[in-house]
Amino acid sequence: MGDRLRAAYPPYSAVLIGAPLWALQMLAAAMSTLYLRNGLETSHLSDLAILYFAGGLLAWPFALMLGRFFAHKRRIETRFAAFFVALAACTILMTAFLFAMDYRVFYSRWHAPGGSVIWFFQLIFTGASSVYQFMVLGLRLFVPLGLVCLLATSFALAKRMR
Repeated sequence: MGDRLRAAYPPYSAVLIGAPLWALQMLAAAMSTLYLRNGLETSHLSDLAILYFAGGLLAWPFALMLGRFFAHKRRIETRFAAFFVALAACTILMTAFLFAMDYRVFYSRWHAPGGSVIWFFQLIFTGASSVYQFMVLGLRLFVPLGLVCLLATSFALAKRMR
């Protein structure tokens, strides 16, 4: 277990270079889908660009560590699967979390004072509804280019790690 944990810790260069590259890929995926769907005709284009870029940027270190943990001393197929699942799950979860926080900030002006029982329920249900809304509407922006980026990046990471 100690070997696996040490191997999971990525070099700083992999995080510092990989995070912006992954973030740019997720930004490109979202923007290409918006372009194909409606020619980038949306009033929230900059907000969406920031959301998908930040989701990819903040998800990368977690996905890299998780993928490296499960890929340690495995065959290339297993390494590919580990990075594929880790990148997909972490990117989706981080982007959904950021969407939920934005949702929370917007609706907080109508919520009860912080720390009360009602506020707690409002926090839970606002978060749950925003994650649901992201899963229904926001995941589509990752397809088709995001899937190609996910496959290529997972393969590159699997080949790079021995």
